Amino acid sequence: MKNLIRILALAALVLTASAPYAQSQDQAEDISEGVFGPLRPVDYAYGAFQRGEYLTALSLALDRAEQGDASAQTLVGYIYENGLGVAQNLASAAGWYDIAARSGDPAAAFLLATMIQNGRGVPENRQRAAELYEQAAASDYPEANYNLALLLVEGTYLPPDLVRAADLMKKAAEAGLPRARYDYGTMLMEGAGTAPDTAEGAYQIGLAAKAGLADAQVEYATLLYLGVGVPQDRAEAARWYLRAANGANPVAQVRVAKLYAVGENLPLDMEEAAMWRALARRQGLVDPSLDRLLVSINSEDLARAEERARFWPAVPPEEPPSESFELTEASEPVPSVSEPDPVPAE
Repeated sequence: MKNLIRILALAALVLTASAPYAQSQDQAEDISEGVFGPLRPVDYAYGAFQRGEYLTALSLALDRAEQGDASAQTLVGYIYENGLGVAQNLASAAGWYDIAARSGDPAAAFLLATMIQNGRGVPENRQRAAELYEQAAASDYPEANYNLALLLVEGTYLPPDLVRAADLMKKAAEAGLPRARYDYGTMLMEGAGTAPDTAEGAYQIGLAAKAGLADAQVEYATLLYLGVGVPQDRAEAARWYLRAANGANPVAQVRVAKLYAVGENLPLDMEEAAMWRALARRQGLVDPSLDRLLVSINSEDLARAEERARFWPAVPPEEPPSESFELTEASEPVPSVSEPDPVPAE
């Protein structure tokens, strides 16, 4: 089971805008308020932004931004930060975010905090970033709740407070952030800042796994394999390990390799095991216990496995067919030799 230290290694969350696609300005009011905060009725600037008409959006937003509209100021900053239709200008982006944050826009406070925390276009200042996360979290901005929780766990730029961190992480998880669900689940499993609850912890990790978070998929598979917080189901665990392995997670690739090597809930297949081992090694993960399981693999199977790994996820190109020949009456048929059944590794 992973411990709380893993959470400390997380980088600041990168905001991704997600909202319904608007076909015309008449549909602008349907755009999600979750990215830039409350919108004006029939917001043409955001409608243009959502349709990818960035220069139009910038022109419309600038008019409102110059009149003190905080959400429009945030939109202008976002366009400049990401170079959407204009040359990227991080200094201008930070300036507009700062103006909007001072006007009380939580999205601007969050976006400016991520820039300051990572020194992106502005001097790095994690203390100031923490203050901005506090400002955005005061409005229950989900991404700010998440990042602030991480800072409270870390305890460097804010006094450490696991209880408050767990509360903020729970809010972010309830808002649907997959990473927050995973980390909140981990805190529940370990009783970090909250009462231990393995069933709820496994449930939260499962939600994150279903949302496609590879780390959560590996952890959820492990919980299923061990029967911790969920009924034990090793066949289902193997499916989750495979899903994460196909997503290029090296830990999952090692575990899938082991399952193939011993034929546990996956067919016994040493070549398949060696291929997954090769993929994990490419990412720097070496497992001596897996090497011992594969010590008996023959050279031909090993070579094929390495070749498949080299082209993965595609398949190696087919070799040109060898020249065919016909048996003459004088030719004697070549007896077929069946290969011995593979011997399970000890």
